[in-house]
Amino acid sequence: MTRRVSATRTIHAPAATIFDLLADPRQHVRLDGSGMISNLKSSPERLYLGATFSMHMKDLGVPYVTKNVVVDFVENKSIAWHHFAKFVWRYDLDEVDGETTVTESFDYSVPWGVFIIPLGFPKRNEAAMQKTLEQLEKAVTS
Repeated sequence: MTRRVSATRTIHAPAATIFDLLADPRQHVRLDGSGMISNLKSSPERLYLGATFSMHMKDLGVPYVTKNVVVDFVENKSIAWHHFAKFVWRYDLDEVDGETTVTESFDYSVPWGVFIIPLGFPKRNEAAMQKTLEQLEKAVTS
């Protein structure tokens, strides 16, 4: 069963400009619409397929660290990563005439993904993605 939420926004900027921000984990705190990322713990300067990066997080007042693995990386087109639970955060970019449609998605199709539904995560993630895409747009157009 596919369990996935997503948000889409068209941004007046080239895909390469947007992708550069997404591929730089130091920017994730700045772009995060959920407010859960506290700061970067460790990472390469730029992500790549197979790269790992760790973030200090906080949810419901509880701090924790998450280690992520980049599972998709197509320059200026797509980037995705997952943490230990295998939930996948993904960005797909489609540039047409200097504008880029960006779709952020959260895929929790793994068997244990059903357990996050009663906690409200899919709905919270969808709202956070809208805010993340808004912040992404501000970052590349201001």
